[in-house]
Amino acid sequence: MKRPEQYSHPARAFGRPAAAPSLPAGLRPPAWVNALVSVAAIAFLLLFLLLPLAAVFAEALRQGLSAYWQSIKEPEALAALRLSLFTAAVAVPLNLIFGVAAAWSLAKFRFVGRSLLITLIDLPFAVSPVVSGLIYVLLFGRRGWFGPWLESHHLQIIFAVPGIILATLFVTFPLVARELVPLMLGQGTEEEQAALTLGAGGWQTFWRVTLPNIKWGLLYGVILCNARAMGEFGAVSVVSGHIRGETNTLPLHVEILYNEYNFVGAFAVASLLVGLAFITLIAKSLVEWRSRTGIRHA
Repeated sequence: MKRPEQYSHPARAFGRPAAAPSLPAGLRPPAWVNALVSVAAIAFLLLFLLLPLAAVFAEALRQGLSAYWQSIKEPEALAALRLSLFTAAVAVPLNLIFGVAAAWSLAKFRFVGRSLLITLIDLPFAVSPVVSGLIYVLLFGRRGWFGPWLESHHLQIIFAVPGIILATLFVTFPLVARELVPLMLGQGTEEEQAALTLGAGGWQTFWRVTLPNIKWGLLYGVILCNARAMGEFGAVSVVSGHIRGETNTLPLHVEILYNEYNFVGAFAVASLLVGLAFITLIAKSLVEWRSRTGIRHA
């Protein structure tokens, strides 16, 4: 039986090998093939990734640092930044709780409706974000199913912050669960059963046995969930109402500025999203590096 530590590496948790095995000398492609593939990959990255990112910062700084800073510190831009961070701060912990509970249920137990739960978790991957936003409008809009009741109780979900949070939750809730399910399935239930046999309680088994084995996969899922929550556009655009300073997140604020031909302001705010994406990538790399270091010292 494989040791649980063998499954704690993020690469194995996400279905990828930790290190690619080297091919025998007779099966290796010619050197020119390797060089051609490497050049093609680098050219692709330069053309479709680095060049657009450089264009964002070049356009944002086209009128100088003062204009760039002025666009960043505008009250509406700061309000959009605060709303994006607040939405992520609410959605990510809720998805963390749901993801752990769903992965625990799917990996550790067999029950009626298990396949249906797996299908429901994958539903946001199959449904367009715009459609998911329209679903919430149908449910909670003024003319929706619950609209009259909400209006009579002076509650507003659509065109308000609660609707933005609900739409973000819908499009991001599979991310944590989908990172944890294969990891927990690979680990099995032997360690938890041994802990229970030795007298540990349910919570003690979770905190002392299960959580240490899934911590890197859990952190990886949280990082992906946070990145999607801050950058979501389609579903949030439908339910937000585009109210400046109130329901505009950063992606929506970029759209409004661009449609008003305020290109410097649009690209300046977009550079904030790029910066948040770089922070996410750095955090992801640190998690993977830390997990590899932990396995080597295990």
